[in-house]
Amino acid sequence: MSAAGSLLVVAPVAAFVLLVSVLRPRDSDVVAPLRLAVVRAALSTGCYAVAVVELLGAAGALTAPAFALAWLLFLAATVTAARVRARRVAAGGPVAAARVPTLVGAATGAAAPPAGPPDPGPTSAPGGLAAAPAGPRARLADFRRTAGRAERLLAGTVVGVVLVELLVALLAEPNNYDSQTYHLPKVEHWVAQGSLDFWPTAIHRQVTIPPGAEYLLLHLRLLTGADALHNLVQWAAGIGCLVAATRVVAQLGGGRRAQLLTAFLLATTPMVALQTTSTQTDLVAAAWAACAGTLALDGLRRRAGRGDLLALGAATGLTALTKTSGLIAVGPLLVLWGIAQLRLAFRPADAGPDGGARPVRGPGPRGEAGTAPRSMARPVAGMTRTVAGSLLVLLVAAAVVGPFLARVTAEFGHPLGPPRLRESIPMERHDPASVLVNALRIGHTAFDTPLAPLRTGSAEAIMAGSRALGVDPQDRDITFGREVFPVPAWYPDEDRVAFPLAGSLALLGAVFALARPGRISPERAGALRAYATAVVIAVVLHTAMIKWQTWGNRLLLYALVAAVPLAGLWLDALFRRRLAPGRRSVAASLAVTVLATSALAGVLALSYGFPRRLVGAGSVFTTSEWDTRFLRRPQWAEEFRWAADAVRRDGARRIGLVQQNDNWEYPWWLLLRDADGRPPELVALQSVLPDRPPADPSTVDAIVCTGNRPACLKLVPTGWRVEYRDYVGYALPPGR
Repeated sequence: MSAAGSLLVVAPVAAFVLLVSVLRPRDSDVVAPLRLAVVRAALSTGCYAVAVVELLGAAGALTAPAFALAWLLFLAATVTAARVRARRVAAGGPVAAARVPTLVGAATGAAAPPAGPPDPGPTSAPGGLAAAPAGPRARLADFRRTAGRAERLLAGTVVGVVLVELLVALLAEPNNYDSQTYHLPKVEHWVAQGSLDFWPTAIHRQVTIPPGAEYLLLHLRLLTGADALHNLVQWAAGIGCLVAATRVVAQLGGGRRAQLLTAFLLATTPMVALQTTSTQTDLVAAAWAACAGTLALDGLRRRAGRGDLLALGAATGLTALTKTSGLIAVGPLLVLWGIAQLRLAFRPADAGPDGGARPVRGPGPRGEAGTAPRSMARPVAGMTRTVAGSLLVLLVAAAVVGPFLARVTAEFGHPLGPPRLRESIPMERHDPASVLVNALRIGHTAFDTPLAPLRTGSAEAIMAGSRALGVDPQDRDITFGREVFPVPAWYPDEDRVAFPLAGSLALLGAVFALARPGRISPERAGALRAYATAVVIAVVLHTAMIKWQTWGNRLLLYALVAAVPLAGLWLDALFRRRLAPGRRSVAASLAVTVLATSALAGVLALSYGFPRRLVGAGSVFTTSEWDTRFLRRPQWAEEFRWAADAVRRDGARRIGLVQQNDNWEYPWWLLLRDADGRPPELVALQSVLPDRPPADPSTVDAIVCTGNRPACLKLVPTGWRVEYRDYVGYALPPGR
């Protein structure tokens, strides 16, 4: 990574920080205003990054100078906006401090203290509203002064986990399997051709899978000239999930302890801990969906302004552009938001946030103290405003994801891509029995544990029940590809690790939020039940729409991030309840054991997780850069290097690719790059895109192959010399 590139990366980071201050709300009744500003800044920065890629891609100008100029202009604009806001604040007096505490404040988010006395122990969070400390140092000092030992331990664990994840993300080279196949080759193709045009390829996922996360990687690739910082995209997404999830807790009436519990559970979930150091895309999609969730909850208590609508549309569009399945969660949340906005349209104009008459100071209409007159709002105008706002949300989302969908539609005649993609992942049977079997299999994989008898017994019961319902448990209409249920998913592997602790607590939290929300959040019971309903609907829709697959747990990550706030709220309510001494000690011991187990799972995932770990074989401290990239398939490392060396010695510039749908392409982009970093000219000799024929083998200087040797030999011109090992081969023209 160049020194100039390192300096250029500072521009988007600095712009984001300035945006947080610019977009921080001034209203004193906004819940967790700093975290709302972070969400708004992230969405603004994300949309700008997407717009830069789309505009420069359309102009054929995906180059480092163009991207550097774009970010310097963005930084200049945010500096100007920050100065304008500062002048306005100076002219009109200081911005009113939000009367809600932050995550490290004295009490967080609730509009009123929870019903019932708090625990007398050190972890009790004071209820009520308190002015937030002025700055980060003041907040930290206030947290140290007011927090109990348990809260400090929770916060310290979260901070420690996040910092260790940052260390691993910086030290480890990208080595995710899918990234070797299509995430990172996609970025390299854009760089090589300077545009977003589709290209002939044997790996359809390089052009059909939504590219939102790869757009962000493209910025880092062009600014730095390498992939050293690629893992930071998912690491930043992990921070975004923590920010959005804890704000959801505050919006649902949870205090500081509930938010810390939520952050702790989320940060120590192995799937989250492993994906924060990866170039996968699931955590990015989960972060955008979580942003949509916290913005939708704002609409339950107040009418949405233009900024709220733009932010909600941006979150929806970025989710769709990153991973379409994330819309399964965003959809119910948007419906919830729309219903709430309609309800507010029929509320009296002078009603308080919960629908009652807003109290006023001074005498009433007859001279006595009372409430403001209940003049009714205009329902028709309110409904019109809600419909118009909903359309604006959809228009913004379409503006973000529309250009990509337009390219896919033009190429394949359908916005969701070719039939191969549309039929492989979505469920092809929707009868109740098939959906039930699919849900049970997804649940079995998601809640898997190291206890082999439990795993085996429950899987056999599911398969027996499936056959009793007349459904084949391996039916291809409800099972992805050639996968076979069941599979062990307890091992800390970034693509499949289960989340039994966080998942079970989220399930319990959802049940109690639906059945007895008043016990969890007395002041926000209605909002809590509504949010839990949206989350449950999302999970049900997922099981009815997505086939079971071996790595299905990571596809559920967006739902887990949305559901963990329910777990944090329920645990906090459990600590808050007054029980008999014996029952209280049992409940406390059980809760502490669960939290300790969660912490241990997170530590083990970071220490021994795969394919990036701190200790043992494959440690980021002891494994070479090249070997780290091949930890998934160590036997291929030398083969790729052997073939690339032969091609480079031959002086080939135009190189043909022969590969199958799941083969690794990215190593070729690294090994065949020029000494000055210029990408090689790699052209596919096969293509699954009907209107984009592959290159003629006679027009290339050399051929490199992966996977099936017979498939390679079919495309090698007569007389060429072919050398092949187990997985990798190459071919050169005669006389070379």
